Amino acid sequence: MVLGDSLKSSLKTLAYLRPLNHIHMKYGLFLFFSFAIISISIAQEAEQAKVREAFENYKNSILTDKGNEAVNWVDSNTLNYYSEMLEVTKHADSLEVNNLGILDKMMVFTIRARTSRQDILSFDAKKLLEYSINEGMVGKSSVQNLDIDTPKISENKASVQVITNGQTIPISFGFQKENGTWKIDLTSIFPTSEEALKNVQESSGKGENEFIIWILEMTMNAEIGNEIWQKVE
Repeated sequence: MVLGDSLKSSLKTLAYLRPLNHIHMKYGLFLFFSFAIISISIAQEAEQAKVREAFENYKNSILTDKGNEAVNWVDSNTLNYYSEMLEVTKHADSLEVNNLGILDKMMVFTIRARTSRQDILSFDAKKLLEYSINEGMVGKSSVQNLDIDTPKISENKASVQVITNGQTIPISFGFQKENGTWKIDLTSIFPTSEEALKNVQESSGKGENEFIIWILEMTMNAEIGNEIWQKVE
């Protein structure tokens, strides 16, 4: 069977177009993946900016003594910690307090020494943190010279290295995205803070309890009594 000239011509045209279609498909896929990568990068940068905004809002709230605003920029881990410490402050006896780590013990001693019984019993976690900020228990010096590097984001969690006085240090803040808002997880630096505080205490030559009371008496410019060992009920 002999092919007609018209059919032969059509087949030649198809044979010519096949590689062109292949090229167009490759080009289309290249454009698709390029746009996808660009879109992901833009979205990532937008989230990084929101993490930085959360840090700046928390920092500015501390520096301006606005505890009521600062509590809106801390995450559920932070509030759970303050809730636990509030319960320990109220109900733990001297033996239980003595068995706490140095950071938690300093927290309990500080609350008992610097807060009235009435306030302690009326506080929830947010009110305790707000009070701590307004009363200088969370000091401005803790954030004054702090900045953060570029956040590393994985789904609803972020980690960002801390910069102090222009120098990057081996400490990272954690952030969580809760109800669409990035919030700082203060507990993320507690292990490092605990270790640093313990090192300072040991270097001082004082025992742990003696060291904490010594720090409190210096900061409060007052003598600390046995009430810090007693339950608040």
